[in-house]
Amino acid sequence: MARRVKPKKVRSELKNTAYEIFIGVLSVLSIANLVLVWLFRSDPSLQTVLGVMNALFSGIFLIDFLYRIVTAPSASRYFFRNFGWADLLASLPFAEFKVLRIFRLVRVARLLRELGVRSLIGALVRDRANSALWTLLLLGILVLEFGSMSMLAIEEDAEGANITNASDALWYTIVTIATVGYGDTYPVTNAGRLLGAVIIVVGVGIFGTFTGYLANLFLGSPKDEGPADDDVDAAPAPARAPALAVQGSEVDAARLQALLAQSEATNAEIRRLLAGGAAH
Repeated sequence: MARRVKPKKVRSELKNTAYEIFIGVLSVLSIANLVLVWLFRSDPSLQTVLGVMNALFSGIFLIDFLYRIVTAPSASRYFFRNFGWADLLASLPFAEFKVLRIFRLVRVARLLRELGVRSLIGALVRDRANSALWTLLLLGILVLEFGSMSMLAIEEDAEGANITNASDALWYTIVTIATVGYGDTYPVTNAGRLLGAVIIVVGVGIFGTFTGYLANLFLGSPKDEGPADDDVDAAPAPARAPALAVQGSEVDAARLQALLAQSEATNAEIRRLLAGGAAH
């Protein structure tokens, strides 16, 4: 029997629109961190926060490089002609190579040039689930970095403060974003509490959206998939339908004739009985 052949998904170096924008903004942020490292070179605590964030960026960019080279139409073309080598070097935890992350912005520029701003916005609106997910993940990273730095700057020298170093600030921000709230570290100033409230709101939004995304991913109806026997060609069905209809009509006629014959036999038996009773 003929089987329906599903079209193969076209492999491309450019990925989901929201994902490309996410990686592009992270690239800009990682380059900006190089400037912040130089500006705050006299503050060891802020240097530690920036160092942790740069390590996080390196891990994300390394995963991104592996994802692209595995899914690229041509791994060698991506690596040698489309700045794959720059993606690899920029993902290494060496300050000398971090400036190569600017090549990732070239990819975002290609995306903008190919789609256009209006088509880009339309793609983001149509793919609302992924767009919301990547936006909130980006927001979470921004809050983790600048929330930790700001909380440290606000609370470090406050009277009775328990957020006094980079470890405390990062720990407080992570726990608050995760909506766990151990209470072992907390702000004691009004400005710190206001910042903490903002972090709480962002954390609730991130985990709420992430939970909804996972529920939609695992419980939603699969797309582009039919029932188990979809692969079997159903073309002969219309041809069989008239035959089945004719056969059903013949069966019904035979049953009707049998019922009529039985009814006539019953009527004859009744007339015979009545005739016999009249004779007596």
